[in-house]
Amino acid sequence: MNSHGKESRHLGIYIDRSVDDVYAYASDPVNLPAWAHGLGDSIEKAGDQWIAESSPMGRVTITFVPPNELGVLDHDVTLPSGRTVHNPVRVIASDEGSEVVFTIRRQPEMSDADFERDAGMVAADLARLKELLESAS
Repeated sequence: MNSHGKESRHLGIYIDRSVDDVYAYASDPVNLPAWAHGLGDSIEKAGDQWIAESSPMGRVTITFVPPNELGVLDHDVTLPSGRTVHNPVRVIASDEGSEVVFTIRRQPEMSDADFERDAGMVAADLARLKELLESAS
C-alpha cells in the first residue's frame, strides 16, 4: 500500500563532468528544451518566471531558485490547473564528476502507473542531460 501524495523517489545519474560544468548547463533555463523534454520543446522568460508553451502538460510556468554555489536546482512548476509542484534537484560532486539527483513526489491523484511513467520520464531526461554534457567534453 502506498501513501498517495507522500511517496518520493530519488533518481540520480552520474555525469563525467565537473559540478561547475553540470550546474552551469542545467541551471540555465534556455537549455531545458534540449534535455528536459517533460517540460516541453520551447521556453521563454516572463519576468522572474519561465513559460514552457509546448509541454505535454499544457502551458506551464516554471520558477527556479536563485543561482547558488550549493548545486541546488529546485524549481516549481505551475500547471494549467493552477496547482504548483515543487521539484527538488541537486548537483553533487562525485569522484571526478557529478551526480544529478532529482526527487519526484507522487501527487495525490496519481495512480501507480502515472507515478512510474513520471519516474521514467525523469530518468530519460537525466540520461539526455548526461549524453549532452559528456559528448560536449
